[in-house]
Amino acid sequence: MIRKDAIELCVNEIKNQPIISANGFISRDLFNVKDKNTNFYMIGSMGLASSIGLGIALKKPRKKIFVFDGDGNILMNLGSLVTIGSIAPKNLIHLVFDNSIHESTGGQPTATDTIEIEKIAKACNYKHIFKVSTKIQILKILRELKKYRGPILILIKIEKGKSIGNRINKKPKNIRQEFSKNL
Repeated sequence: MIRKDAIELCVNEIKNQPIISANGFISRDLFNVKDKNTNFYMIGSMGLASSIGLGIALKKPRKKIFVFDGDGNILMNLGSLVTIGSIAPKNLIHLVFDNSIHESTGGQPTATDTIEIEKIAKACNYKHIFKVSTKIQILKILRELKKYRGPILILIKIEKGKSIGNRINKKPKNIRQEFSKNL
């Protein structure tokens, strides 16, 4: 399964809940699959979606906050896993789409063929960790989220995409304003 298909599957289950998406192709795919005012598209600032998601989860403890991250993005900011695990927001669901490459910057390999992000999350005290690779597994976990308190990590193993999504045609200022207004 490619990232865009996995994102579409997740968005259809998440519905209108807030999503903070990592920069690059993840935000593009989210924008092209389902643009909504409760999406915060990170444009630039590689690795910071998880930090932004943590801040929002702390500020809005009654809302489930979803972070869409990539393997390259989370490897750029492993310290956020430590902070998330130590603060332990119950409402944070962290989805990492892992294809073992920095796809947005040309396909350079990441280290996830040998380094297991789910084990790092476990060492950082994430409460529940899932590793999935099929549509059925993704749906099962997303439909059972009510049973679990966060922070939750869902590592979704994906393949390299076949096409590049259109760029986000919103200005960062407008993204922030729409998201804040609808949070």
